[in-house]
Amino acid sequence: MAEVEVSPGDSSWEITREYHIDEDVGFALPNPLEKLPDNYSAWMDIAGRLPDLIQMGQLRAEVEKLPMLSIDDLQGHKSQRLAHLALGYITMAYVWNKGNGDVCKILPRNIAVPYCKLSEKLGLPPILVYADCVLANWKKKDPNGPMTYENMDILFSFPGGDCGKGFFLVSLLVEIAAASAIKVIPTIFRAVKQQDQDALKRALDDIASSLKEAKTVFGQIHKYVDPKLFFNVLRIYLSGWKGNPQLSEGLLYEGVWDTPKMFAGGSAGQSSVFQCFDVLLGVQHKAGRESAAEILQEMRTYMPPVHRAFLHSLESGPSVRKFVQSQGDADLRKAYNECVEAMVDLRSYHLGIVTKYIRNPARQQLRPGNTSEEPSGPDSKGTGGTDIMNFLKTVKTTTQKSLLKDG
Repeated sequence: MAEVEVSPGDSSWEITREYHIDEDVGFALPNPLEKLPDNYSAWMDIAGRLPDLIQMGQLRAEVEKLPMLSIDDLQGHKSQRLAHLALGYITMAYVWNKGNGDVCKILPRNIAVPYCKLSEKLGLPPILVYADCVLANWKKKDPNGPMTYENMDILFSFPGGDCGKGFFLVSLLVEIAAASAIKVIPTIFRAVKQQDQDALKRALDDIASSLKEAKTVFGQIHKYVDPKLFFNVLRIYLSGWKGNPQLSEGLLYEGVWDTPKMFAGGSAGQSSVFQCFDVLLGVQHKAGRESAAEILQEMRTYMPPVHRAFLHSLESGPSVRKFVQSQGDADLRKAYNECVEAMVDLRSYHLGIVTKYIRNPARQQLRPGNTSEEPSGPDSKGTGGTDIMNFLKTVKTTTQKSLLKDG
């Protein structure tokens, strides 16, 4: 899919459908399809029965029996996204199987070939990404009902019971909570262009309010996701083959490439929504090899191309931060700082979540009963393959330093 070039200064920039940004669900795919054409029923059948097939030890054999299917009958973006989601689930299940170290380093050609062709068409990598398992992996139980956890479900599941449902749906609901802030961005650019301080202040207040709501929604994770199940089961199926010692050379996509390829697993770093507000507020993460800035830039390659284009369009817009600094208005500076503080709070909260769901279980595994020793190696990493605690701490500190001082 070609990247869309629309300048934030243009009135046409407000037509957010150009960037596949929905007024209600933001970067999430609105009303994802739940079915593919009948000739893809073999994919859907396996993807829909993953936990049972894994438990019975039949998953790999069933995948290896799949016919080689063409992607030509996948017409339309939603159909292609559903197929990418299903193939992503099948791929993760095939590679990790029962999650007990029995790792497969070659993806069979009957899955690898169509998966890679479809990935190229969508501009996504051939691995389960955040845009799949969070943004396109949901449905309403009652189509006319509200967008609430109780009225929603996911399309496909990994082993671990409802742990995956909780993790993916809460992540989605955080995205939706932040969606109302995205709608305000055209107003912000217009206010800066017209030097309308009052309009800018109101818009910044709206963004701060949405980010605070996103943090509140994030808190639902404690209710729906069990730390032990997440760490010991779900996390394994979300892990990629970059920075993973179990696949130190990567995964070989049979019939596509002659050498193994490395791709990071799905992670919140692949969400466009928080990078979007970093750009908007002028939060500058330090560049350098293996820096937070470099990781965030790499994570953009795991986003749908139109969302990458959106972030690029924001970067070419006027600097909100510089405008606020130039005005010398205490109320305007306060409104800007409240947005930055809301981002800091979200990142602090995220650090707490990672401590509970990754760091503490890794410590327990290292030495049962002792949570004082710091874990290292793969167990301390996030599903994206990064040292997640250091990464999040750095990102949070940089965000904090973006607060404008009085004067």
